[in-house]
Amino acid sequence: MPIATVNPTTGRTLRTFDALDAEGVERALAEAAATAATYRRTSFAERAALLNRAAELLEAETEEIAVTMTTEMGKPLAAARAEAAKCVKAMRWYAARAESLLADEHPDPADVRDSGASAVRVIYRPLGVVLAVMPWNFPLWQVVRFAAPALMAGNVGLLKHSSNVPQTALYLGDLFHRAGFPRGCFQTLLVGSDAVDAVLRDPRVAAATLTGSEPAGRAVAATAGDEVKKTVLELGGSDPYVVMPSADVARAARTAVTARVQNNGQSCIAAKRFIVHTEVYDEFARLFTEAMAALTVGDPMLDTTDVGPLATEAGRTDLEELVEDAVRGGARVLCGGRRPAGLTDGWFYEPTVLAGITSDMRVDQEETFGPVATLYRVDSLDEAVERANHTPFGLSSNVWTRDEAEVERFARDLEAGGVFVNGMTASHPALPFGGAKRSGYGRELSAHGIREFCNITTLWRAADPA
Repeated sequence: MPIATVNPTTGRTLRTFDALDAEGVERALAEAAATAATYRRTSFAERAALLNRAAELLEAETEEIAVTMTTEMGKPLAAARAEAAKCVKAMRWYAARAESLLADEHPDPADVRDSGASAVRVIYRPLGVVLAVMPWNFPLWQVVRFAAPALMAGNVGLLKHSSNVPQTALYLGDLFHRAGFPRGCFQTLLVGSDAVDAVLRDPRVAAATLTGSEPAGRAVAATAGDEVKKTVLELGGSDPYVVMPSADVARAARTAVTARVQNNGQSCIAAKRFIVHTEVYDEFARLFTEAMAALTVGDPMLDTTDVGPLATEAGRTDLEELVEDAVRGGARVLCGGRRPAGLTDGWFYEPTVLAGITSDMRVDQEETFGPVATLYRVDSLDEAVERANHTPFGLSSNVWTRDEAEVERFARDLEAGGVFVNGMTASHPALPFGGAKRSGYGRELSAHGIREFCNITTLWRAADPA
C-alpha cells in the first residue's frame, strides 16, 4: 500500500510520501534508545509540563488538524474537531494524574513479615522504547491515548501509522517535538506494514501496542511472542446493542443511530448488532430505520453532512460484499444497501439496516466497518445474552433496560470489555478500554493503561539481624 493522502470524498491522490529507508529506520531506533536511557530519569513534573504544552499546541491548531483528518480519512469535520478536543483532554488528564497513578505501593507489613523483610515497596518503572502500530479511523485519538500515558510513565514512542494518514502521522511527531520533548522521545516512522516485523524484533524495542484488524494483531502478537515482548492489542468489534421491554425505546432508537454511524460507521466500538426483544422490536425497528434513512450522506467538510465517505475504496467493497452475501441468503434491506445516487466520486455508502439475519450469513460473524446495522429479534433475556455473545469479538456492549436484575445479568454474562447501560459505548481517559476474545487483550486509558508498559518491580529490604 503506498504511503499517500488519498481524499476519500473525491478518490483523488493529493500527496505521496517516500517510505523511510533502512538507514532512516536505524537512525530512529538509535535515537529512541539513547533518549529512553535519559528520559526515564525525568521527573513527573517535567513530563507533565511537556505534555501540557503539547495539549496547548493541539488546542490552538484544532481546525488545521481537523481539516487534515477529514481530508485523509473522510470523517465529518465536526467529528474531527471533537477528536482533537478529546486528545487535549486526555493529555491534560494524564499530565495531572500520572504521578499518583504510578505512586509507589506499600504492602501491609503484616502480610510480608514472614518473608524476612523489614520493608517492601512496589515501584513502576518504564520499559523503554514502545512501538505503536496505529489505524486510520481515529488517526489522532488512537495515537494520543497511547502516547499520553506512555510518555508520562517515562517511555519513548515509535509510531508506525496507517499508510493512508501520513500527514496526520507527521503532525503527531512534530507536535511532541515542538512541545519540547527530547529529540527521539516520540518519532513517526513513515514505513509500510512490511517493516513492522523487523522493527519489533530489534532488541532496542521493548514492547508494542497495536490497534487495528485481527490479522494485523495476530502478526504483531506472533512476532512479539517469538521475541518475548509485551504487547497490548485492541482489535475489531461487533458490539451488541440490546434493547429490552423496559427500555425507553424512542431514546434507545435515537442513540442507536449515533452508535452505529459515528465516524461513518468505521469504529471498533460502534454498535453493530441490534438485538431487540420481541415486545418492542417493531417500534424500535421502525424508529431506527426511519432515522437511519433520514441521514444526510455527503461532503464531510459540510456541517450539514451526517455521514461522509468510507476511508478507502477497498473498505467500501468489503462492506458491499457483506451486504450482498446477506441479501443472497434472504436478509431484508429495510433501508440503504447501495451507493447513494449523485455521489459518483469518492467512496460513499448509504446508511443501511438489515433484518432477517441468520447464522450462515457472513455479516453475522464478521465486522461491518461502515454504516450497516443488523437487526435481531429475541424472545427472552436468555436469548438476548446468547445472541449478544454469538460472535468471535468482545470489545464492548450496550444494554437498554430499566430492570436492575437484567443489568446485573448482562454485567455478569456479556463477554465484552465494557457494558454500557442506557447509553452508547465511549472511551474516556479515566476508564479502562479494551476487549475480550478476538477483540484483543490488555487495556488502554485509566490507571490500567499507564501501567501496561511499566516494569512493576518489587523492592524488598531484609530485616536487620536480631
